[in-house]
Amino acid sequence: MSTTTKFTVPTKDEVTPQNQEIFGQLESALGFVPNIYAAMAKSKNALGNYLTFANGATSFSKKEKEVIDLAISQVNGCGYCQAAHTSLAKMNGFSDDQILSLRKGEANWDEKLNALAVLAKSIAETRGNVDQALVEKFYAAGYNQENLVDLVVAAGIITITNTFHNLTNVDIDFPLAPALS
Repeated sequence: MSTTTKFTVPTKDEVTPQNQEIFGQLESALGFVPNIYAAMAKSKNALGNYLTFANGATSFSKKEKEVIDLAISQVNGCGYCQAAHTSLAKMNGFSDDQILSLRKGEANWDEKLNALAVLAKSIAETRGNVDQALVEKFYAAGYNQENLVDLVVAAGIITITNTFHNLTNVDIDFPLAPALS
């Protein structure tokens, strides 16, 4: 007989003082502490380490980061990140139809974003063993080697979150992303 232990999301009172401080910062910035972040606070170090990594400087705009996050979260089957980044993509000016396209790894309305979406999706699908023609299209669309490095880092960040949610299945506290057709 097997038993399943649900991964619980701690409250602010149940985490270390260092994580309580981070919870306060998240509450100030976002209005709440997303469950995925609260669950990371089960570790005294993981949440702070993750947020430092995730909030680091990048050569990508907020919109471009959402392109990456949506394409990779779809490949990795992370419902939490699909929901969260659908909300963030809307806040960054993408339409519902554009968001669905980005989750499919395409942006046919914009050549540069399309090259980014296609390459991001391929990185996730192939674990970085992409067809070099996609890298050349990425460069031809106006990206450079700095952007390629930042794409790999961004792919790593969202993959951490995707893997964490897929493993823990903490409750999604964003409006659910619509199913792809």
